[in-house]
Amino acid sequence: MLADHENHDGFVAPLVRLCPPPEDVRTVRWAATEESLGTPLPADYKRLVETYGGGVFAGTIWLLEPDCPDPLYDLVAQTAERDEILAGLWAVGEEKPAEIEEGDVRLVPWGYVEGAGHFLYWLVRPGAEPEEWEVVLNEGRGPLWEAHPVSCSRFLLDVVAGTTTSFYFTDIDEQVDPEDRYRFRPTSGFLH
Repeated sequence: MLADHENHDGFVAPLVRLCPPPEDVRTVRWAATEESLGTPLPADYKRLVETYGGGVFAGTIWLLEPDCPDPLYDLVAQTAERDEILAGLWAVGEEKPAEIEEGDVRLVPWGYVEGAGHFLYWLVRPGAEPEEWEVVLNEGRGPLWEAHPVSCSRFLLDVVAGTTTSFYFTDIDEQVDPEDRYRFRPTSGFLH
């Protein structure tokens, strides 16, 4: 269970203070998205997308968004693609992370790490409410996984603020150009 699930929406406001959102954000058709995925989505994720849209935080973490014109950054397209890729890896013998060995657990991607290729997923357990989903990271060029019992907004806030416990982001100041550290760049700025 998440340590922050009681305050799932409370991490977007501090993130906004550190990393100002764009002025113009597309409207998302949440019901259609959730129907396509076959699951409701966490409220904090919806608030993030309604506040920022899709795009990159701190020059490194892409927030996937529903209905993005580029399938690389589209939540539904990436969910289907990652399901296929992971199934293929596990079929040839790559070990599954311990967190998903139990029962009918599902991984749904919500973020992508630029350059490194890491994917950030929600760990969706049967019967768990979306606000109870935790974040798991799969390194991009290897079999290692990290579990974080926090929401996606808390994970992003911790990375941007430099307070994360993730091995992959503890040296964020060395990974990110200082100009990008507290900047959000919307996907719309990259798509033409």
